[in-house]
Amino acid sequence: MSVCVLILTHNESLHIERAITHVKSFAKEIFVIDSGSKDATVEIAKANGAQVLFNPWTNYSRQFQWGLDNAPITADWIMRLDADEVIEPALAAEICEKLPTLGSDVAAVNLKRKHIFLDRWVRHGGRYPLILTRIWRKGQGRIEDRWMDEHIMVWGGRTVLFDHPFSDHNLNDLTFFTDKHNRYANREAVDVLNQRYHLFATDAALTKDASSLQASLKRFIKEKIYNRIPFPVSSFGYFIYRYIFQLGFLDGLEGLCYHFLQGFWYRFLVGAKVLEFDRAIRHLSGREAKLAKLAEMTGLKL
Repeated sequence: MSVCVLILTHNESLHIERAITHVKSFAKEIFVIDSGSKDATVEIAKANGAQVLFNPWTNYSRQFQWGLDNAPITADWIMRLDADEVIEPALAAEICEKLPTLGSDVAAVNLKRKHIFLDRWVRHGGRYPLILTRIWRKGQGRIEDRWMDEHIMVWGGRTVLFDHPFSDHNLNDLTFFTDKHNRYANREAVDVLNQRYHLFATDAALTKDASSLQASLKRFIKEKIYNRIPFPVSSFGYFIYRYIFQLGFLDGLEGLCYHFLQGFWYRFLVGAKVLEFDRAIRHLSGREAKLAKLAEMTGLKL
């Protein structure tokens, strides 16, 4: 059974060689979909055996789907990998061993993601394992069309879970982390307001059968419960739940930084942006006017 690995890049010279090196033991094809890197990303990717395609950036979901639709994939299975993620040796060996034994009733493989922050594995606070669909049979999967929190959707069979994890280990500094999450907050706020005003079609394909039970349950809780609570209450409550009840305090000083920034500051920022954007568009008449104002405020191609 052959595997194609699909990686999206934009100025990922710090990570791309590491990502490619760690999949070479099982990958027949490696496609890098670049959106106009100004650093050495493309040269490094080609030097390490990847095929590089270019497509202008709109958002993650549409970029990845473009790669699925346009890369000349011949492998039996496809893997989704971010440039700052690492397939560890134990997981690579498990893929080589188990993937060829899966029956035709298996459409996809769920993997466990572990997050490395300030060089420490964040084990608590509900952050491990994050179970995500990352390998699927060619022709039996697509990515959700969303601005944020997009998942792979599969059909035509069941999913199985492999034992060993992969790592999300970004090597950039905290300024990069906060800048990235500021952009994420814009995208997530747009999805929240879309629920409120029905500005564009919503991709509602996430179910436990199409992805993982964990992912579908989290989506349900976020959209049906969390987003309906005033954000000063929900963001603070979420942090306390993660840090105290889910034992985030056991992750040390690095864990405190991560859980506070990702579990409180980011969630509060999303809520504040929803408030700001909503005040700017609620008086506007018509879907087009609201979308135009949101595009102006976020810089997104809505």
